[in-house]
Amino acid sequence: MSNKHRHVLQAIFHDPISSNVQWREIESLLHHLGASVEAGHGARFRVVLNRHEFTVHHPHHGNELGKPEIKYLREHLAAAGATLSAYDEQHKAGSGNE
Repeated sequence: MSNKHRHVLQAIFHDPISSNVQWREIESLLHHLGASVEAGHGARFRVVLNRHEFTVHHPHHGNELGKPEIKYLREHLAAAGATLSAYDEQHKAGSGNE
């Protein structure tokens, strides 16, 4: 496992909320977590993660998500059970020395 995904997840759950998380990093993390990410209308993407469905928006100006979008994503990841502690526990149990 790359530490890249863990760092992105850590940035999402960090307080104060980070505002420099790139869309491509979010998309890569979602795929790594096993989410289905489908392009919708306009800049919307439908995400299904652990049977939890939500919509994320690709940033219109640039590639960084703003603080409100990060907060929204954080809430939905937590609702889907994709927290930093759950991620660490899963990867510690499943991979050992990575």
